[in-house]
Amino acid sequence: MLLLAIDTSTTAITVGLHDGTSVVAEETTLDARAHAEHLAPGISAALRAAGAAPGDVTDVVVGIGPGPFTGLRVGIVTGRTFAFALGLPVRGLTSLDALAHEAWTDGHRGDLLVATDARRKEVYAAAYALGDDGAARASAPAVARAADLPPELRALPCAGRGPSLYPEALPHAAGPLDVSGGALADLAVRRLPRDTGDTPATGLQWVDPGHGFDGLEPLYLRRPDAAPAPPSKKSTLG
Repeated sequence: MLLLAIDTSTTAITVGLHDGTSVVAEETTLDARAHAEHLAPGISAALRAAGAAPGDVTDVVVGIGPGPFTGLRVGIVTGRTFAFALGLPVRGLTSLDALAHEAWTDGHRGDLLVATDARRKEVYAAAYALGDDGAARASAPAVARAADLPPELRALPCAGRGPSLYPEALPHAAGPLDVSGGALADLAVRRLPRDTGDTPATGLQWVDPGHGFDGLEPLYLRRPDAAPAPPSKKSTLG
């Protein structure tokens, strides 16, 4: 097994490779504007670091956001294209889940808010309950101004860049800032169905399969910044 994970929902353009036992390579570039330029080289670099070729990959997982329109599309389209070219299965996971999962693997337990930069002075946010078996999403991803989130959520420890952007509204910074390709890959391996034949042999703690995968529809949560210009009115001679 060699699972490739890709995420471009945050400032991190990130790629991870997991062999079913552990993360074997990860490449991350921090750049909020150049996802297309960095992603393909990142995939190539991760494969080289793992001593693998594209044909060795058996599964592809992409982060589906929420995230800004253009950057998010780059990761999803790249993952779909890579999988299609090799005839591989491709699955999607909510990117905020990967941040919560990394906080969980780092030892955090209890309630957690994940809030990432949505631009326009807003955050993408979701709440999680982190127990012994993993991070379970407690609220659906939403987009809002940090100060407009419910007080009980703003009082929680918060992963993502929300606390650094809006420290008065989100004062309790905790956990990772951006999605990690390695964390996304690890979460995906834990959620793969047991009957695929790819179950790791090292006793990973499997999360309830009901948590599952999320499909490949991107979570934009709002309209893109760019929109087509309205049609011009043609003058008529009467």
